[in-house]
Order: sequence, then C-alpha cells, then structure tokens
Amino acid sequence: MRREPPLVQGHAERVEWLLTKTIEAGRSSGTITDKALKRVAIDTTVMEKNIAYPTDARLYERARALLVGLAKRAGIDLRQSYARLAPRLAIQVGRYAHARQFKRMRKALRQLKGHVGRVRRDLRRHLQDIPQSPLRERVVDALWLVGRLLEQGPKSRDKVYSLHEPEVDCISKGKARVRYEFGTKVSLATTLVGGLIVGARSFPGNPYDGHTLAPALEQVEILTDTRPTLALVDRGYRGHGI
Repeated sequence: MRREPPLVQGHAERVEWLLTKTIEAGRSSGTITDKALKRVAIDTTVMEKNIAYPTDARLYERARALLVGLAKRAGIDLRQSYARLAPRLAIQVGRYAHARQFKRMRKALRQLKGHVGRVRRDLRRHLQDIPQSPLRERVVDALWLVGRLLEQGPKSRDKVYSLHEPEVDCISKGKARVRYEFGTKVSLATTLVGGLIVGARSFPGNPYDGHTLAPALEQVEILTDTRPTLALVDRGYRGHGI
C-alpha cells in the first residue's frame, strides 16, 4: 500500500522533504556515499515565473481589471470602470512606442495611470461597505498592491513586476541570450561525484551570490547529516572571504 507523505507547511518544507527522501534512496541503493557528500558544487540560477514581460501599460490595465473585478464581486457600483477606454489606451501606448512617438506614449501612459488611480480611490471609499470576509481581505491586499504599483518609479526598489506574482525580482545574470529574467534567485548544491542534488533554496530579493553560500551549506549539512569539506563555486561568489 502506498504511503502518503506527511503534511508539511509551505513549499520550502516540501522540497526539503523530497530532497531528504532522495538522499536516503541514494544512500540505500549505493548510488551515493558519505564521502561523496563531503564534496559539493554550489551555483545560483533564476527560477523564472510564468509572467508576461512587465510593461507599464500592461500592468496598469491588469491592475484596473483586477480592481473592477473585485468591486463587482463585492457588489459595489463604481463611478466609472474605464472598461472601454483603458484597454484602448494600453494598446495605443504600444503603438506609440513602436512608432517611436515617445511624447504621445508618455501622455497616454499618464492617462492610463490616472484611470487606475481613480478606480482605486473609488473602491477604497467603498471599503467600509464590504463586510469582514476573505473577499474583503483580497480587496485590501489588491488596493495595497496597486498602490505600490502606482507609486513606483523607474529606479524604485522592490518594484512590482506582476500582480499575481508580486514577489518576482528582475535579475540580470549577464546571459547573452536574455538580458533580464523575472523570477527568484535559487541556489542549487550538487555532489561532485554523481551530480546528486543535495540542496535547493530560494533567496528572494536577488542577494549577492556570496551571501547565499553559508545558508546553502547549512541546508546541505542539515539534509545529509554530513558537513561538506569542499565547496566549489564560480567567480560570482568572490568577496567577503570567499
């Protein structure tokens, strides 16, 4: 009879549970030895999220549609939803950008941003009319997230790149094929012999690679009950005694 895995909280705990079982299976089958677990290679990569390229026009239109949809679910009649005007403006912004008519593009973008701000303020005024419920919590979260979107600038930190994945970071790894990747930085640890993955951990906020080494080694030691004596990394980890 198949045994179900124990109930664990959060994705990180589930991944660590799977890694632990994989390591145990490798040890029991003789695929990996305790000696091999002491020599690991660690590197970081980007776990890309399934989001569209985050342009301002697309984000503003998605934000407006999100707020209007929540208002309808809550039974709130907004003064104006801009259901016809806003999508046209979003399309027009792209056309102006393609034609390199940047002055017109910025004007249309300001208009679109203003429409989103009006919808947000209108919904916020009716917030007291929504009873305490999961829907009200969703409305509050959406108002806060759209507020962050409207306040951010080109050089702001912790920018919003996606409304359904607000924790996404913009990461540049210096790849020739793609300049920017939108996702979360992930550290992977593998054994030098056999290439068995013995550690996987995400690091939100795009930290410097050298700052991820100690937590990655700590996770390897916890999962394998073996302290690595050798860890190979690339030059991106240079600095801070590494």
